[in-house]
Amino acid sequence: MTELTEIVRGLQFPEGPIAMPDGSILLVEIERQTLSRVTADGRIDVVAETGGGPNGAAIGPDGKCYICNNGGFEWGTFDGIRRPTRQADDYSGGRIERVDLDSGKVEMLYDACDGHRLRGPNDIVFDNHGGFWFTDLGKGRDRDLDRGGIYYAKADGSLIREVIYPLMTPNGVGLSPDGRRLYAAETETGRVLAWDIIGDGEVDLKPWPAPGFGHLMASPAGYQRYDSLAVDSTGNVCVATLINGGITVVEPETLAVTHLPMPDPMTTNICFGGSDLTTAYITLSGTGRLVSMPWPRPGLKLNYLNT
Repeated sequence: MTELTEIVRGLQFPEGPIAMPDGSILLVEIERQTLSRVTADGRIDVVAETGGGPNGAAIGPDGKCYICNNGGFEWGTFDGIRRPTRQADDYSGGRIERVDLDSGKVEMLYDACDGHRLRGPNDIVFDNHGGFWFTDLGKGRDRDLDRGGIYYAKADGSLIREVIYPLMTPNGVGLSPDGRRLYAAETETGRVLAWDIIGDGEVDLKPWPAPGFGHLMASPAGYQRYDSLAVDSTGNVCVATLINGGITVVEPETLAVTHLPMPDPMTTNICFGGSDLTTAYITLSGTGRLVSMPWPRPGLKLNYLNT
């Protein structure tokens, strides 16, 4: 087991960590329905109350925090592990929100695309053109499950485009260091997929039967479900892994896969921070913890985040 430093516990299903320049970690608490800040000394401060189910988060070109809100879950505890179960009885609809970090004001930016309502936006990454890619995982109910997709949108509210549809529960999303490749992880299939980017909000869709109309990067054997992801400076795709709790690292050229175990089957997110980006921050959501560990390579510097 990797030696971890526990920063804080008692979080209510944390996800979407962002290592901020001041040393704090901005993250969402999905069950608490907040955007929260964890200070270096482990204090938890609520930045904004979003309602619904705040999920992925990223800093945009205006310095505000953009949140994928999945609309809300019902919750259960199984063998001491907290986890979401199905669409909330008071489901409030999927949307992309923008939060002013100084005032805590929450604005709704997008809740539909081409007349179709967003169902369960999940993860988000900004490119260097003022736009962002995000996944819509969909929502699950007792007897049925939405099909999901990947979207591209502008931070100024002027454009939203459905780019890849349908996918089976797309979750984590990221970009290669040169910005020319899009990565996504599917939860239920346990697959990591990739697409070549050919323009702003455009990818090279491969003909059927290419999986997800892209490139299959990884589909390891055994029962595991993929959550959010981050990319390191050498281009490795680091995927938070559920059930087989840990971080799965996929090397993009050789497609070699390694797994770093974590002490929580609901390991949901990873981000990189510190002065040289060699500290990994990981959300152990089933037990409500944020932990850190040294990472053998620097993480990829994110657009619009001056770490």
